[in-house]
Amino acid sequence: MSNIKDISLWESGRDKIEWVRSYMPLLSTIEEEFKKTQPFAGLKISMSIHLEAKTANLAKILRAGGAQVRVTGCNPLSTQDDVAAALVHEGFEVNAIHGTDAEGYTKDLINTISFSPDLLIDDGGDLMSLLHGEYREYGKNLIGGCEETTTGVHRLIAREKAGLLDYTMIDVNDADCKHLFDNRYGTGQSTLDGIMNSTNLMIAGKTFVIAGYGWCGKGLAMRAKGMGAVVVITEIDPIKAIEAVMDGFTVMPMYEAAKIGDIFVTLTGCSDVITEKHFSVMKDGVLLANSGHFDVEINKNQLEAMAVKVWDRKPNIKGYEMADGRIINLLAEGRLVNLAAGNGHPAEIMDMSFAIQAKSLEYLAKNRGRLEKKLYAVPAETDRAVAELKLKTLNIEIDKLTPEQESYLSKVD
Repeated sequence: MSNIKDISLWESGRDKIEWVRSYMPLLSTIEEEFKKTQPFAGLKISMSIHLEAKTANLAKILRAGGAQVRVTGCNPLSTQDDVAAALVHEGFEVNAIHGTDAEGYTKDLINTISFSPDLLIDDGGDLMSLLHGEYREYGKNLIGGCEETTTGVHRLIAREKAGLLDYTMIDVNDADCKHLFDNRYGTGQSTLDGIMNSTNLMIAGKTFVIAGYGWCGKGLAMRAKGMGAVVVITEIDPIKAIEAVMDGFTVMPMYEAAKIGDIFVTLTGCSDVITEKHFSVMKDGVLLANSGHFDVEINKNQLEAMAVKVWDRKPNIKGYEMADGRIINLLAEGRLVNLAAGNGHPAEIMDMSFAIQAKSLEYLAKNRGRLEKKLYAVPAETDRAVAELKLKTLNIEIDKLTPEQESYLSKVD
């Protein structure tokens, strides 16, 4: 039994799905392969990813491979109700409603794993958390799963180090065909898309503060600089800080950046990156946004406690008036601005990421019973195969080593 907002929205969702399918040739190729090989015949798959059109396309590809698929979102504000309706109209079980509260969100997650899946896709680690806790019985058939995000991978690494990882998982996030493109180009473009869609304000000429210079931060910095912003980076890692400096950006502590920034975006995966001490020195009219997975990077509780007035200024923008009259603007409730206030990563980017997901699930299915309960990297041959297929869809050819070159590179002096 699905739990969605309104089935009558399905036609709009169908149109969105058909649009992105036109720009996801990798998944279309894999779909044709899966129809023939049926790698998931008789298997059940649970998916918890941002529920929008590109995710729906992935669900359809997995079902084409023989799977029974249940779908939920990993963030209530990124769920698109019309896409959820379209999937239900096509016979999927979907448990997700845009803007549902914490209790409703958890219930949807539980319903998504209640049929004891054989495989799963997690985005942020919420399904894994349930399967390691009160709902462990739903993991009795689990062959393994894939984790999509940096945040989720950090949670899995912590579990593994503590000896508390009870399932086989694949770190999709760190595959080259994921983080080099999805995290960098996808996050960079979609974050700006969410900010500009919400505010209708200029990027050029503003001081744009980016917390975190991982792949997501690098992508956003590159895009913001290209649009004419003065980019400031805050970091805790000295190596990444040096990299940011050599890439041409100013690096300073967040407290100093808070005094000069016009737009702030957090992309760290950590909590309390922007807090009360930073709010107290910010300029009037600043914009705060987050593109990390959870809404804990900007301390909303402290911001609200400092405010004498809190109100919705326009869709996806909440204003917080300070005692001295300054207004601090929080976008998308501090959740993922690129999805809660935008359309997420471009289809061409998610084509690569979801190709890695699909092939990693296939790998898990083929190796059932032969893998340990630990976190695995995506097999190098899978990463390379996706890259080669992507080039093919772009009609791009590259050189290959001659036998003589291979011999030269492999010889021992």
